[in-house]
Amino acid sequence: MKISVDFIPGGGVTSPRGFLAGAISAGIKYVNPGRLDLGILFSDSLCNAAAVFTRNKVQAAPVILCREKLIKNTATAVVMNSGHANACTGEKGMADAVKMAEMAARRLGIEPGEMLVTSTGVIGTYLPMERIAEGIEKIVLSTNGGHDLAQAIMTTDTVPKEAAVKAGDFIIGGMAKGSGMIHPDLATMLCFLTTDADVSADFLDKVLRETVENTFNMLSIDGDNSTNDTVLIMANGKAGGEKIDSGSPQAALFRQALSDVCIYLTREIARDGEGATRLIEVKVSGAANTAEARQAARAIITSSLVKAAVHGSDPNWGRVVAAVGRSGIELDNGKMEMSIAGTCLFKGGTPVPFNEEKVVRRMNGPEVSITVNLNIGSGEATAWGCDLSEEYVTINSDYTT
Repeated sequence: MKISVDFIPGGGVTSPRGFLAGAISAGIKYVNPGRLDLGILFSDSLCNAAAVFTRNKVQAAPVILCREKLIKNTATAVVMNSGHANACTGEKGMADAVKMAEMAARRLGIEPGEMLVTSTGVIGTYLPMERIAEGIEKIVLSTNGGHDLAQAIMTTDTVPKEAAVKAGDFIIGGMAKGSGMIHPDLATMLCFLTTDADVSADFLDKVLRETVENTFNMLSIDGDNSTNDTVLIMANGKAGGEKIDSGSPQAALFRQALSDVCIYLTREIARDGEGATRLIEVKVSGAANTAEARQAARAIITSSLVKAAVHGSDPNWGRVVAAVGRSGIELDNGKMEMSIAGTCLFKGGTPVPFNEEKVVRRMNGPEVSITVNLNIGSGEATAWGCDLSEEYVTINSDYTT
């Protein structure tokens, strides 16, 4: 019998059994005083854990520290801050990350090796450790604290991003931050995923990497990626039942549930892109293989000309076709079909007559779809992004001032 995956209204990282969270304003965000900026995510028992990090060769101290700690594939809690990225801060930055983890571990009564740490914000500034030390002692953990925590990791985000699903006997919850400096191979984003499923460490790592490749790594806002990007999943097994691994009957269900949460969060990041007025979803099908479908979809979603056209509700299909052509994939221009907002504009190497007023009206909505069928194979992929607006320039011209 097929078991469905159902979203939990108002769900988040503390929806799975055994997870608590809390956040406060510690005065870290000097640009936005009074906003929540320091928090903790905690499991009442040790979890199997896995993570994917930025591929940027300049990596923040928390990323380096978490890589080291996760060699054992276990964790109990994460302490996190926004406002300062603790990146490009040298030996002091690493010492501060270690100290931050030690202080939070002591506060919770766990071993420092079980405590992870993440930061996000301005690169090249030191953490205000006195404020962080005071703040950690004041954080109150609760089953409802995930909502505050989702706000505490925001930087230029305008809304928190949370989701949770129930699948069979287990729940997967998640939260993410990200609005700019977003590009495939991760981006200026943090994502924390929790589950009460009992999942083997090997399968947890495998399914997380597969899911990230099809979701967060198919997301682009502006073509930049950052120094702090982290996608972390923790599984505490509180739901009971048989352990889930690659050969388990519930492996496919877990994979689907995790994908649903990550697709939702990916779309919310794209929708909340800096200065965005529209979410763009690009679907490529009929490619020679999956890798080439991803390559083409990424080329379209990262095109500044395509993004600008969407902002202006301009059905300039030539920009989409050109992006596919420069992507480097195998294609036959005479077989390609391309649609914007549900209307076919290009087919068989030639333009297709269309009602421009109707397409423009559809492009004025909150979401714009772009579909390309290459008609040469079975490869398919989806990418997400947003339009490029004047507000994006405004936000990023005074980010640190």
